[in-house]
Amino acid sequence: MTVYNKLVRDRIPEVIENTGKQFSTRILNDDEYIIELKKKSFEELNEYVNAENDKDAIEELADLLEIIHALAGYHGASFEEVEKVRQNKAKKRGGFQEKIFLIEVEDE
Repeated sequence: MTVYNKLVRDRIPEVIENTGKQFSTRILNDDEYIIELKKKSFEELNEYVNAENDKDAIEELADLLEIIHALAGYHGASFEEVEKVRQNKAKKRGGFQEKIFLIEVEDE
């Protein structure tokens, strides 16, 4: 039996069950859940970084977005609230579309 010990999407047990394979799961407590969500965010980010084409990159971005939705909920916010914060920061400081790479700033 392959051991995974990782957070999975809610319907994965159903998917495995439909294959007829035996498996085991458990429900995480809140402290474990946030730890595993954070681990999963790094896993998905790494998969995005290593994506070799646009199609795979978009798939991994969708997975990251799902993690962001879950993290927002964990912290008591909706995705819409997170998006508002993002928009406000973009108004004040801009986004990343202009590809600006800061080399150095003079010290005082």
